Amino acid sequence: MPTLCRFGSVSIRIYADDHRPPHFHIVAPDFQVLVRISDLSIMAGNVAANRIAEPLAWAKVRREFLALKWAELNERD
Repeated sequence: MPTLCRFGSVSIRIYADDHRPPHFHIVAPDFQVLVRISDLSIMAGNVAANRIAEPLAWAKVRREFLALKWAELNERD
């Protein structure tokens, strides 16, 4: 489970052998949100927008990197 970036106690992670569609997790001690890489929409989880604003801004400019990392960890032959 690579942690790709940290924002204090909040981290962005992509898990190996995870389900589709390609997504990443924003994880903190008190919440977890799943975010679709293609459009940065929230797939699961519920948290105030201000708690994930910085991780989403980071992800917005790195969507290609996130998609490549997800494929590296999850694409099967």
